[in-house]
This record gives sequence, C-alpha cells and structure tokens, in this order.
Amino acid sequence: MNTTPVPKLEDLEKKWFIVDAQDQRLGRLATEIANVLRGKNKPTFTPHLDTGDFVIVVNAEKVVVTGKKGEQKLYRRHSGRPGGMKTETFDKLQKRIPERIIETAVKGMLPKNSLGRTLFTKLKVYSGSAHPHEAQQPAVLTINTIPGGDK
Repeated sequence: MNTTPVPKLEDLEKKWFIVDAQDQRLGRLATEIANVLRGKNKPTFTPHLDTGDFVIVVNAEKVVVTGKKGEQKLYRRHSGRPGGMKTETFDKLQKRIPERIIETAVKGMLPKNSLGRTLFTKLKVYSGSAHPHEAQQPAVLTINTIPGGDK
C-alpha cells in the first residue's frame, strides 16, 4: 500500500526572502508572495501544513495598479458600531498607510482558516527601504513580470 509522504515540521527549513515592491503591480506581487508564504514553490508543499517561508516587503508605498484602480478601488473597514463603515480609495490609503494595501491583497489569497492566519504572521511589510530583519540575512526574491506590459 502506497502512502503519501508528509514532511515533519521540525525538518523543514524556514528561509527569509526580501521583495522590493517599487514599480511592481499589486496583484502579481501579491500572488508571488502568497505562494512563498504557503510554500507552494517547494517540493515539500503540503496543503494542511505550514511549509512556507518568511517574506519581507520593502517600498510598499511605491506599488502600482493599472487603469483607473487608483481612484476606483475601494478599501472598506468597519468599527463594529452601527453606521461605522469607512471607505477609502487606493490613492488615499497609499498616502496614509501603504503597508495595508499589500497586506490586504496577500491576506485575501491565503486560506481562510487558522493556517491562513498563521501564514499571514510571516509577512512583514515596510513603507520605506529600511527593515529590522537584517540579522536573518534575507535572500532577494525576484518577481516575474511581463516585459513591456506596462500601460
């Protein structure tokens, strides 16, 4: 009888990657980050285990969207009180809290359960180029972009 090999969590090595979000498209950047957080880029990927790596995103304020999404894309939050819904456009949120844009995009691509919440804690987003994770010696993660695809 054949069985599927399941990796032991203590045998998995967690790596650190750094991504520069400058002039990157939001959706394409978020999918690559979500795949690394889940561990889908590894041969030891197991859907119900945390086999992914840590990801540091710098220059979050320089991420771009195409078309009219800057004025039309809305981010909503609710205070929990009646009438407490607040809406904000992409451009306004990018000026105010640029980290939240990438965090929201990546969080929407992770599983909606306790595993997804654990994976989300391994994402570190910073608006500038400085970050406090130099001790982990992060490797540069290159995002595949379409050449000449800017509009």
